[in-house]
Amino acid sequence: MSLTVQQLRALVAVIDRGSFTLAASDLGVSQSAVSHALASMERELGGALVMRETPLTPTPLGHRVLAHARSAAAAIDALESAARGDESLQGVVRLGTVPTVCQGLMPSLLEEWAIALPGVRIEVYEGDDDEIPEWLEGGLVDVAILVEPTFLPDLPGGSKIVDIDEFAAVVRDDHPFAGGDAIPLEELAIDGLIVSTGGCESHVQRLHESAGIDFNVRHRVREMSTLFAMVKQGFGVSIVPSLGRGLLPRGLTMLPLVERQARRLVLAGPSNREHHPAVGPLIEAASTRRTMSQVELARV
Repeated sequence: MSLTVQQLRALVAVIDRGSFTLAASDLGVSQSAVSHALASMERELGGALVMRETPLTPTPLGHRVLAHARSAAAAIDALESAARGDESLQGVVRLGTVPTVCQGLMPSLLEEWAIALPGVRIEVYEGDDDEIPEWLEGGLVDVAILVEPTFLPDLPGGSKIVDIDEFAAVVRDDHPFAGGDAIPLEELAIDGLIVSTGGCESHVQRLHESAGIDFNVRHRVREMSTLFAMVKQGFGVSIVPSLGRGLLPRGLTMLPLVERQARRLVLAGPSNREHHPAVGPLIEAASTRRTMSQVELARV
């Protein structure tokens, strides 16, 4: 078996862009060159890598080889930069994380990385708590900000806690506790709880269990925007990560909980393959914003 750099780059570009035309534009070659490179790679590997639909999507074989193709292509890019005498990192890094992190943490991280690693472009992919680890290990993204990861207990060099984010209550501005310093979990239970199934529910359930309060849910929704709209319409109250305060519409207030609970946000590369050359420097350049003792929730 003899795969070429062009084949690896073609596979990654076609899957990322979902189109031979767009992949060719990114690679600076003709569409027929991309088609030929992919077809020859499929012959080498003994099966189809991409389903020829619109948009183009990877086959099961394509999924299996994609992460390795990304790593190999990134390593070749780094090698070529070193051969040119260009020691600065170059290229695209795909980062996966959850919506509240996109809103509350990513802007400052992107600014830091733009200064520390000007040749690296970060593409952000937004998913829920359960999707992000799968994307990272499956090769859809090169690095991720994981919520309370269970497989990084010792935080090796390939990861770093970048924030510790507390959970907070979301209520209407006319709620009896809206003018207070904090709200007890029992009060939220009385009001009726609306939870997000995009990852927050398990954390909120553990919070109730720790406090010895029954976990009764009035409504379950996936999207944070839907959750906030329902709270605003008076269908109940909610508990969300405090990084989501920037998503609050007018008419809603975020309050600290009397019963405190936080979540670790960990910037990490994959555990099942070689890291993209820029992942280590990205982790090193990322600031650790807060520790548990430093987190102070302010009422919005």
